[in-house]
Amino acid sequence: MSDGHGPTPETPSGWSAEQPPPYSAPPASPWTAPGAQQQVPYGQPPPPYGQPPQQPPYGPGPQTPYPSHPQPGYGYMPPPAALRPGIIPLRPLGLGDILDGTIKLIRSNPKAVLGLSAVAALLAAVPLAVGQALMLNSLGGVLADPSNADPDELTGVYGFATQWGPTVVSYMVQFVVVTLLTGVLTRILGRAVFGGGITAGEAWQLVKGRIPALFGVVGLMAVIMLVPLIVFVLLVVAIATNTSADSWGWLLGLTVVLGIAYVAYALFFRTRFAFASPAVVLEGRGPLEAMRRSWHLVAGDFWRVFGILLLTSLLVGVVAGILSVPFTVAGTLFGMFGAGSVATAIVSAVLIAIGGTLSAMFTYPFEAGVAGLLYADRRMRSEAFDLVLQTAAIEQQRQGWVHASADELWHPSNSARS
Repeated sequence: MSDGHGPTPETPSGWSAEQPPPYSAPPASPWTAPGAQQQVPYGQPPPPYGQPPQQPPYGPGPQTPYPSHPQPGYGYMPPPAALRPGIIPLRPLGLGDILDGTIKLIRSNPKAVLGLSAVAALLAAVPLAVGQALMLNSLGGVLADPSNADPDELTGVYGFATQWGPTVVSYMVQFVVVTLLTGVLTRILGRAVFGGGITAGEAWQLVKGRIPALFGVVGLMAVIMLVPLIVFVLLVVAIATNTSADSWGWLLGLTVVLGIAYVAYALFFRTRFAFASPAVVLEGRGPLEAMRRSWHLVAGDFWRVFGILLLTSLLVGVVAGILSVPFTVAGTLFGMFGAGSVATAIVSAVLIAIGGTLSAMFTYPFEAGVAGLLYADRRMRSEAFDLVLQTAAIEQQRQGWVHASADELWHPSNSARS
């Protein structure tokens, strides 16, 4: 009779028939936690030679079979990414989203965006380029022969016609074409958020009814900016006429202080009314109502809006300068050192116009795009407008196309908190 520890015909090795074969680890349970220490029952052989016993991964003591918080590999699922049917994700935007969305706006519809911007920039640059070429031609003549210099060429009627006249005409043209361009680009942006395309002609048909309101906003902004500037200049001139030669230092200090105050004033109101044009085009508001709407949207996040707009202006200024400086320098040199030649004056005007067109062609759509996307971001943050956009995007994905009725979603009545 065997006591279970000696060899028998059924078990020549001496182990019980219920035990696993010698020198092999017992089968692991599929529910055993990774790294859990395996216990060897009494009477079973130790692990094979050379295989160290498994140690608890976190030291001795009872082990937690599963982590206390979800980890990748144990059923953890990251939150779903925000819908992005168009140029931006449909959630509150960061600075990178706004800049990236503006670039995508230009790339998604280059014919409409860059084509219209080039036309607007060229119309504004030509008068200024012609005036600068004529002025440089006069300066070149003075440099070539200073004894024959005519003061009236620089200070008289001719000087005004060549220096200030083209500048005034250029600003008047910019007032018109940039206003129209802003409206059309904003309408293109409103459709691009949903991934829909729109031609320049279609955008114009949608915008032309809002043109009077757009001009109203730009006109009111011009009054807000120019009236204090005119008062500032008149004040400085009046003080200067009644100031003795010994007090010029005091006048200079006053001028600097007033200049800084005016810059702060202009930046403040430019930021407050940055969303007036999108409110006119996308929400169908009148000039005063659109400016009031912009004021309330910016009020909740003034410094962020101000910082993004200021950074955009700096970035655009650097890129525009890189594009325009080579042509402007070449045109200036042609105009000054080729004085007296009609062909040289024409070449100078063409080069200056090309430089101005290239810089403005990039500046106009980028600034309009950033302002439009900042407007959308402020509505998402203050009105939960991203929920409206997401619902519409899901329905459009189900249908497989972007309907023109998507433009109506920008009306404030569709806001989740309206």
